[in-house]
Amino acid sequence: MTASCDRAPHLGFFERWLSLWVAIAIGLGLLLGQQFPAFFAGLSRWEIAQINLPIAVLIWCMILPMLVDVDLGAAKQLGRQPKGFIVTLAVNWAIKPFTMALLGWLFLGWFFQGWIEPQLADSAIAGLILLGAAPCTAMVFVWSRLTQGDPTFTLIQVAVNDLVTVVAYAPITALLLGLAAITVPWPTLLGSVLLYVAVPLLVGQSLRNRLLKRGAAAISQFDRACKPFSTLGLLLTVLLLFGFQASTFLAQPQTIALIAVPILLQSLLIFAIAYAWAWRWKLPHSQAAPAALIGTSNFFELAVAVAISLFGLQSGAAIATVVGVLVEVPMMLVLVAIANRSRSWFGPSETVA
Repeated sequence: MTASCDRAPHLGFFERWLSLWVAIAIGLGLLLGQQFPAFFAGLSRWEIAQINLPIAVLIWCMILPMLVDVDLGAAKQLGRQPKGFIVTLAVNWAIKPFTMALLGWLFLGWFFQGWIEPQLADSAIAGLILLGAAPCTAMVFVWSRLTQGDPTFTLIQVAVNDLVTVVAYAPITALLLGLAAITVPWPTLLGSVLLYVAVPLLVGQSLRNRLLKRGAAAISQFDRACKPFSTLGLLLTVLLLFGFQASTFLAQPQTIALIAVPILLQSLLIFAIAYAWAWRWKLPHSQAAPAALIGTSNFFELAVAVAISLFGLQSGAAIATVVGVLVEVPMMLVLVAIANRSRSWFGPSETVA
């Protein structure tokens, strides 16, 4: 089955104004986190292997409708089109960690000297390195959907990145941090893969098979019915993340702004590299957009967990990884808009099946 994806994706009311809702969620998170710190502290302790359970439930709300769209039978076709995988893997592992380290050292260690304490700057650079070496998983399904990306292509990209992360994350971060070894919380990493990819995929495919028995239109109806829950899951995730760190953000606004600069530049640089590469290789837009967005976004759950385990909850490293969340959501929405408006740069798109 092939489907044209050349038209701009149809976005509902909430999706069209998602930047505004995210801004409101950030503001509410900071306000509520400041007013009700005990409540958020209690929620933050609901975790297994450093995986926060409320966040996990909300991520399920985000990605489950997207995983129902995935046709696993199409996976064999994607093996014949390796270019998209090459773009994302090369960007994620051969470019992105090193550019993030370079930008961190340049801005926090040099340009911003005198504006940020040296010890805090060093710790924040470590957090940026941990963030830059952690390719995104669950949130990518949101960005891919907003660009009408190929859902099967996106899923396989995420699964491959998860497998590479298990092998490559510790050596790359150890190299860039200058340590002989780095302790990665493997239960957090493997548990995240299980919670955010494997189990939702099994549930999504089970639902898909049930819906297909009623006809292909049943999947479209299910998709329309679940879209509001997917958007709500994203907004509540943002609210909780900022509620958890409200006191830290409100106490150090200048430091937060300084740390955000290299993260913003990194996002623009990596997206430009991946998107231009995909264009040069003549990838269809349904693969080029998610390939670039997967390369740009980060697995902030893992980065935050590693930063806390290595440097502590109140460290500059932990702050830097949470700033990554602050920057990533609005930045990725901007990049999604760029990808959608540049759809005509690419040839006819096909959804592999």
